[in-house]
Amino acid sequence: MSAPAAWPYPFWIAHRGAGRLAPENTLAAFALGRAYGYRMFECDARLSADGEVFLLHDDRLERTTDGRGEAVEQAWAALARLDAGAWHDPRHAGERLPMLAQVLAFCREHDCMLNVEIKPAPGDEVRTGRRVARVLALERFATPPLLSSFSPAAIAAASAVAPALPRGLLLETFRAGWRDDAGALGCVAVIAECAAWTPETAAQAAAAGLRRLAYTVNDDAEAERLRALGLDGLITDQVDHFRP
Repeated sequence: MSAPAAWPYPFWIAHRGAGRLAPENTLAAFALGRAYGYRMFECDARLSADGEVFLLHDDRLERTTDGRGEAVEQAWAALARLDAGAWHDPRHAGERLPMLAQVLAFCREHDCMLNVEIKPAPGDEVRTGRRVARVLALERFATPPLLSSFSPAAIAAASAVAPALPRGLLLETFRAGWRDDAGALGCVAVIAECAAWTPETAAQAAAAGLRRLAYTVNDDAEAERLRALGLDGLITDQVDHFRP
């Protein structure tokens, strides 16, 4: 097997912008993560009812905004008015849900990189993958975003629209068929829950020519264990502790 291509991404990646230190998936979080020295961020991209791509982790709005209900059932005009900051801290009251295009502009301005997780609502995998890829395909990047998803269908749909973008398969466990899926989707990486990485799974991924990343790594012992396995990147909430 030939040597894998050079890996352009930093080892430490800030989860949802700044982990838990700011309202997740907001521009305030990206600014704070950058202030701590991070140059790559993980974020969650999903769709409004009218097909706009914006950042939100959950299917529903209640946890991280003052809205209610399923995000995919609401038009962007309504979502754009929600407060996505006050739940975290009164200092962030009035922070809005950002569109993916706004986050790309931030990263372009500050020379940062992204891991964009395609986060489809149930049954909306293909539409979400296509729309996220179309937004990214409009941009020019010094280093292209790493696209990822737990949904093979979403990754396949994104690949059909923007085949040049690097792709990573997200896994909670190393389920049966994961290597076949990663190969069929043309993935360059597998991004697994940190406890799922063992010497055996790390060796299997390496043998498949895949880069290896872990989420969400928040303590020193786990970080050192994963470093010893030779992983290529760790996604963390602890941006004030792990300094890139």
